[in-house]
Amino acid sequence: MKTLKDAKVGHTVKVLKITGEGPVKRRIMDMGITKGVEIYVRRLAPLGDPIELSLRGYELSLRKADAAMIEVEESDPAGREPAAPADDGKTQKRQGDLLTHKNIALAGNPNSGKTTIFNTLTGSNQYVGNWPGVTVEKKEGQLKKHEGITVTDLPGIYSLSPYTPEEIVARNYLIDERPDVILNIVDGTNLERNLYLTTQLTELGIPVVIAVNMMDVVEKNGDRIDTEELSKRLGCRVVVMSALKENGVMEAAEVALGVTMGEKTVPRHVFSGTVEHALAHIEEVTVHNLPEEQQRWYAIKLFERDERILEKLNLSSEIREHIEKDIKTAEAEMDDDAESIITNERYIYISSVIKTCYEKKNDGKLSVSDRIDRVVTHRIFGLPVFAAIMLIVYWTAMSGPGAYASGWVNEKILGGGSYCLLRLLDALRVSYEGTGAVLRGLLIDGMLAGVGAVLSFLPQMAVLFLMLSILEACGYMSRIAFVLDRLFRKFGLSGKSFIPILVGTGCGVPGIMASRTIESERDRRMTIITTTFIPCGAKIPFIGLMAGAIFGGSAVVSTSAYFIGMAAIIVSGIMLKKTKGFAGGDAPFVMELPPYHMPTAKSIFLSTWERVSSFVKKAGTIILLSTIVIWFASNFGFTDSGVRMLSKDEIEASFLALLGNLIAWMFAPLGWGSWQAVVASIAGLAGKENIVGTMTILYGGDAAAYKNLKLAFTPLAAYSFLVFNLLCAPCFAAIGAIRREMNSARWTWFAILYQTGFAYAVSLMIFQFGGVFTGNINRGGLIPAAVIFVFLIFMLLVPSKKEMKEPAINPDVNGRPPCDHNCGSCHK
Repeated sequence: MKTLKDAKVGHTVKVLKITGEGPVKRRIMDMGITKGVEIYVRRLAPLGDPIELSLRGYELSLRKADAAMIEVEESDPAGREPAAPADDGKTQKRQGDLLTHKNIALAGNPNSGKTTIFNTLTGSNQYVGNWPGVTVEKKEGQLKKHEGITVTDLPGIYSLSPYTPEEIVARNYLIDERPDVILNIVDGTNLERNLYLTTQLTELGIPVVIAVNMMDVVEKNGDRIDTEELSKRLGCRVVVMSALKENGVMEAAEVALGVTMGEKTVPRHVFSGTVEHALAHIEEVTVHNLPEEQQRWYAIKLFERDERILEKLNLSSEIREHIEKDIKTAEAEMDDDAESIITNERYIYISSVIKTCYEKKNDGKLSVSDRIDRVVTHRIFGLPVFAAIMLIVYWTAMSGPGAYASGWVNEKILGGGSYCLLRLLDALRVSYEGTGAVLRGLLIDGMLAGVGAVLSFLPQMAVLFLMLSILEACGYMSRIAFVLDRLFRKFGLSGKSFIPILVGTGCGVPGIMASRTIESERDRRMTIITTTFIPCGAKIPFIGLMAGAIFGGSAVVSTSAYFIGMAAIIVSGIMLKKTKGFAGGDAPFVMELPPYHMPTAKSIFLSTWERVSSFVKKAGTIILLSTIVIWFASNFGFTDSGVRMLSKDEIEASFLALLGNLIAWMFAPLGWGSWQAVVASIAGLAGKENIVGTMTILYGGDAAAYKNLKLAFTPLAAYSFLVFNLLCAPCFAAIGAIRREMNSARWTWFAILYQTGFAYAVSLMIFQFGGVFTGNINRGGLIPAAVIFVFLIFMLLVPSKKEMKEPAINPDVNGRPPCDHNCGSCHK
């Protein structure tokens, strides 16, 4: 039987059947791949896998291994090119102030504009946290100009089926908390796929208002949506808006408030007679005691054999057997499994709605997004284009405008600030002895030198954050995952792993949090462990300091930091995949490819400002506090006359030197066994930018630091020191993020120990093998380095264990991932 994997590029095929079972099949169906749907095979990724598909008016990427589950027949060998999606919205009349003490839940697909709408509705009156017991982000805010109205931004989801933690969180909130109204955000350029979630929301017995977003793009494309007819067919109010232009957003919220006093939304769609007969039986036997408006949704979930609903209702074995007979009768009559039947029935209904209220003018013509994709995802040019884009991003931030701006800030602002502070202290007649000397040293050599050294790199970081925000906002991020999936899969990771890694170049914390988009628990853990190997924004000042002080500002050294990080990720992925904790088959890769769009200056500014302000706040609190502590610890110590402030030639007697000397011997084989270097590395746990402030203080302050660093480090030792601090355990904030995302202390400690051990091993090999070429051979260190090297080669070349089928991802009923023992009881 021919499968989607065998379909040729440029051909259109028709789905006959979806084989297999479990969450992968569930996700494939939720994304609109159902019996009878036509799929256009658009292109292959540059490395031949995954496949880019067009169906139901949008683009989807799917691995060949998962495409092999879908049996198809040739529908159009000539290849009709389905229309691709686009972007944005319109206006709705205002209704005026309405009710108070209500809760509006925003629900919709990813990339539907939901977050932009939430920000517009709430402004600064919002707070972000986590759902209880879950790492999934929770956003709530107060509706502007409406006292007592709470807006809850649910995670972006495709379905209310239990596939990802986000979907479970959203479903639990809707069925347990039952908000007053659901404002369902629908992408008007991708109506068919978005309405799949709508059909489920209308079954919950909660008032629903549909907000069709991106209507301005719909009209620009010459398309037409009959909102009145759509409202009649779906049985709920329909409004239109443009989230990016902020047209109709507040009006939509007020319409939603207006329907809270009305009756509950009753779904207009019905399934085929066979299914309706089975649902009627299930309602009668199991859920007749529930509120009438909720009975249908529960009956449908029982028909789908939803395990969490079965557990929630706590049905007896007799009742389960009774409804199982009804389900099997329907399956036999319709020659399909229950989940597939319901999914297919929903899309049949949606297709009938689309025919009556949606007219597409340019159906079959190439969109702007597809023209761009023909270049950026091309089999030959895709990877070079990606490399060129990354080169432009980092050149702009590190060597171009970013470097120029950093130099200007360092010279004009920080240099001028230091001079002004000195003049101010002189004017105030602050003494150079006693208490005055302490104050001068603290302000100039401690606070200003430490924090100033970090802030001097702020412009470079701001430019980098700006460039990454543009890539995220325009839609290129998902294309990167599509282009790199096959390459990353060879290293034991998913193409989706690159998104956390790329986000991690800005900051490791959001990079770690971005791993939530990876459905496989194994892949997610591996991505979390390896993401912080890539240099984050906080490491840029440290890279710049070492490159400038030891290597004459060499761009090669700075660039090599990113290559070292990527190599560490690749090597770790290959090795970890061959261990028991990470062994298993490849996780599925089912990912929407949203349309490109021109991001607004406001959204780019807000994203960049959020990251930059977070760094400045850290510099103003954690880094400032750390530099004060380090200055005191390095300038005070025990002497014959007791504890006192030390002169510069007495620093070896300081408290800091005492602490560093206790453990410095451990790092001597790495070439930097001085207490100053060790203390700087420890300070990096508070924030990697702290290393710069600490080293600036310990090596003589602003003016002398560069000269003293060059005397203290050989180039080989300096590079070993650089690599260790790039790869070792990240800052405490990132470690906290690892703990939250892993939801396991054991896995968190494994991540910290692996990162630090790997960093030590790599730095040891760099220094010891480098010593062979420079004539400084140390057999005591060379032998362990050689043993580690042989072990790494063995782990890279040894064949993988027989791959095991990965267990389904089954978060518990609260949306938390399974415990380490997979027993389901550790969270209780």
